[in-house]
Amino acid sequence: MRRRTAVLTAGALTGTLALTGCSGSGAGPERAELSVSASYMPQPVSADMAAGFLTITNKGGTGDELTSVSSDVAGEVTMHSTTGGAMTEKSSFPIPAHGRLVFRSGGNHLMFEKLKRAPKQGQKVTLKLGFAKSGSLTVEMPVRPTTYNPSTGH
Repeated sequence: MRRRTAVLTAGALTGTLALTGCSGSGAGPERAELSVSASYMPQPVSADMAAGFLTITNKGGTGDELTSVSSDVAGEVTMHSTTGGAMTEKSSFPIPAHGRLVFRSGGNHLMFEKLKRAPKQGQKVTLKLGFAKSGSLTVEMPVRPTTYNPSTGH
C-alpha cells in the first residue's frame, strides 16, 4: 500500500488558524496535527523591526519542526529563543508530539526585520510558516496595540 503525501489545509476561525494533515490511512498516531492560535504582532515602535508571537499546538503522535518563517511585510523574519534574558537566533524549533511551541513576550519570539511598511494596529500581517514534515501554512497575524500583553492563550 502506498503512503500518500500529507496534504495541508488551513482555515481561519475567529482569529485562529488551523493546520490539519491528512493521510490516506485516516487519523493515526504517525503524523503531526498542527494548529496555530493566539497569533499577534504588537504595533512596532521601530521603523524597521517588529516582534511576533503565536502558539503552535501538535495534537498528533509525531513531532515536527518549525524551520522557516517569512512575511510580505519584512525583508527577513528570524526566530529567537530567550533564556535568562539572553536572546539567541535559532534556525528551527521542535514541536513535540502531543505538545506545543509557544512564542511569547520574554520567551521564544519572531523578529520581523527590514520592514517594508510599518504595520498599524487593526491591520493583519501575512506570514508563512515552514515545517520539516508538514509543508507550509499561511497565517494572518493581527496587529495589536504596542502595549498589548495577553493574559491568556499562551
